[in-house]
Parts: sequence; C-alpha cells; structure tokens
Amino acid sequence: MSKQSSTSRKSLCLAAAAAFSVYFCMYAFRKPFTAAAFQNQEVFNYELKSVMIISQLLGYMLSKFIGIRLVSELDRKYRALAIVGLIVFAELALVLFAVLPDETKVIAMFLNGLPLGMVFGFVLSFLEGRTTTEALSAALCASFIMSSGVVKSIGQWLIQVQGIDEFYMPMVTGLIFFLPLLISVWVLQQTPPPSTVDELARNKRSTMNKGDRWNFFVAYWPGLLALFAVYVTLTIIRTFRDDFGVEIWQGLGVSDKPSVYASSETIVMVIVTMLNAVAIYMRNNLRALRVTFIIMTIAFLLLVGSTIVQNRGEISPLGYMVLCGIGLYIPYVAFHTTVFERIVSASNLRGNLVFLMYLADSIGYLGYVVLLSAKPWFDTSADKLSLFQNTLYSLGGFAILCLLIATVYFQKTLSQEQTGNPEQA
Repeated sequence: MSKQSSTSRKSLCLAAAAAFSVYFCMYAFRKPFTAAAFQNQEVFNYELKSVMIISQLLGYMLSKFIGIRLVSELDRKYRALAIVGLIVFAELALVLFAVLPDETKVIAMFLNGLPLGMVFGFVLSFLEGRTTTEALSAALCASFIMSSGVVKSIGQWLIQVQGIDEFYMPMVTGLIFFLPLLISVWVLQQTPPPSTVDELARNKRSTMNKGDRWNFFVAYWPGLLALFAVYVTLTIIRTFRDDFGVEIWQGLGVSDKPSVYASSETIVMVIVTMLNAVAIYMRNNLRALRVTFIIMTIAFLLLVGSTIVQNRGEISPLGYMVLCGIGLYIPYVAFHTTVFERIVSASNLRGNLVFLMYLADSIGYLGYVVLLSAKPWFDTSADKLSLFQNTLYSLGGFAILCLLIATVYFQKTLSQEQTGNPEQA
C-alpha cells in the first residue's frame, strides 16, 4: 500500500511539472509580441500594438466560447493531440505575422489567438477532481504568472542582443519552445485518472453535454454571475498589466533591463503558488470556499493599497510590481485552483471544473475586448501606468462587493444541498 501511495505521489508530481511546462511553453506562442514596442507604427490610424492586442484577444475570446463546449465534452484520449494541433496552428499564424504586410498582420494575430484559448482547459482537465487539485492547479497557474515575464525577457533579448526583427521575434520565440512543449505534452498524457478516494471527496468528473451545462448554470446563476463579475475585473486588470507591461515599467522609470520582467513575476509566482496550494489541507469544501473568498478580498485591498503607496513615492518600481502582482494573482489563481473546483465538489449536480472556467474566461475576455474597443482615448494615451492604476482603483471596490454577494449566496445554497449529503461538504 505504501509503495502504491509513493507511486501515486510521483505520478502527480510529474503531472504538476508537465502541466506547468506545457502552459509555460504555450505563452511563447501567445505573448512574445508584447515585448516589442512597435514605436511610431500605426495601422488604420491606430497604434499598431494596440490593434495587434485587440486582434489576438478577439481570436482568444472566441476560442474561450468554443471551449465551453469543446473542452468540456472532448474525451480524455484526444486531449494531448488537441493541444499539439492547437500549438502548431498558432505557430503557423506567427509565421504569417512575420511575412504579411502591416495591414494584414491583424488577421495573423487573430488566427494566432484562435486556437490558444483552449489549451488551458485541456491541460486543466488532466488535473481536476482530485484531493490535490489545488496544488496541481497552482503549479499550472504558476506557469502563466512566470511565463509571461520570461517570454517578454526572451523577446527583448532576441531584439536587443540578437538583432531579430520585431515582427520575426514572436515566430522565433515559438520555435525555441516547440520541442519542450512536445515532451511536456507526452508526459502529461501519462497522468492517471482520479482515484476512488478523489471521487468520494470531490465528486466524479465527467464530460458535460448541453443539458448538463444548462442545468448547472441555472441552479447557481446568482452566485455565478457575481463571481463572473469579479473574474471580468481580474481579467481586465491582469491582461492590461500583461499586455502593456513594458509601458508600465517605463512609466515607473525602468526601460533598459529585460530581466526585470522575469524577476518580478518569478517572485509573484512563488508566493501566489504557495498560498493557493494550501487549500488542499481543507477537506470541507464549503469551509475552503469561504476562506478563499476572504483571502481574495484581502488581495484586492492589497492591490489598491500598494498603488496608493506607489503614488506617494514610498516604494520601488520592483516592490510595487511585485505587490501588485501578488494582489492580482492571488484571486485570479484562486478561481483556477479552488473556487470553481470546490463549487463543483460541493454540488449535487453533474459538472466539471473546465466548464465553469471557460464560461468565466469567455465573459472575462469579452469584457476586456469591449474595454479596449470602446475607449478611443486608449490608443492615444501614452501614460499606460496612470491608465492601469485608475482602472485598478475603479474596479477594486466593485470586485470586493461582488465577492461578498457570492460568499453569502454559495454558503446558503450549497449548505442547504449538503443537509442531506453531509459527506460531500
């Protein structure tokens, strides 16, 4: 029995490492172009970089909507093949981005984003429904915290040191990470399914058809809408910080240190991963959900507080970006590791984690695309730091209010469900 347990732990550690590596590599196909400034370049009378970001986001957002059905329904045996196929599609789009005229590069970026939005769901589906899901998912989420900064550093190194053209740099970055991605996907495919103990603690996870998805949403729609509002807020702030990280650092007075992006995000990754992973020690699903909501609220207060301190000039640029990253990624990662996982675990309905994640993701990215498209001053604003901080101020309080509503709703609704089934609580 001990030998079997040891083998299981080893398999799960490999699964966590493989999931981290797969999604880390995915960012090399999605985010390297944001490391380039594309200064003084316009298309259709708009700032080129902003148009590229919006174009990719439109594809990425559409991918999330497609993923609501495809990711929640696809059988396990096809997931690895799906991941590789999506990545190859994205790299071919980066080749087009390198060679097409400026006016049509927008199409290439849309095509690049179109497959990538589904990768996370296929990776996460290997990890959900286990007593260790929070720790495994935290490792997965650590990848997108750290990878964005690393990819930006590599992108700037390719441009500044290797002399790679800004438009060819994303394609080259993707090629560097392609072989590691293939190896990581193969290892991830070896992950064993959840055990009987996992199923008793977290409910058996299975694919969901249209009726299953609709029934789950209708049963919890008030609380889910409140959580989706929080997720939209986080997606807007996080994606803005990610896409315009170079400009925000410049606003803080840092412009000539490519390694700073990786340094700040590595610190954030370690702290956030450790905090979110500890949820595995809370066996009671409702208690874990309640504690997580409290921690998320504190994180939003940290976001606002660190910005106030920075505006007073009482903190270094690195210190501010680290605190800001911690305050942002604690609640963002909590959605991926604990919030939806524990809601599904405590529910008596047929469900899976990736369905809720993709519903939230699709709405979140739609909100960000609407923000970018609806603000004509966005493209002309040179001060991305002030824009980022003002957005943070305005959305922070709103998110805290929505979290309070969700806490009350799910505590009451799921407690009533568990009255006749206490072992699932």
